[in-house]
Amino acid sequence: MQSPRSRLTTLLLSLLILCGFGGVHRIYAGKVITGVIQFLTCGGFIIWQVIDIIRIICGCFDDKEGRTI
Repeated sequence: MQSPRSRLTTLLLSLLILCGFGGVHRIYAGKVITGVIQFLTCGGFIIWQVIDIIRIICGCFDDKEGRTI
């Protein structure tokens, strides 16, 4: 099932790590706790952030309810 959230918006938010705002895309997707953790760890020391960006581009990133974004 497809999420009502936009993949483009999620991708753009995930790219905000360059400005120091890692994890914002996870909060947008409804994953608030992991979004805050990712924010506090600077995108999981960037590794976690890069993995999320790849998953968003490939269409494998899910929202809180498990629907594909």
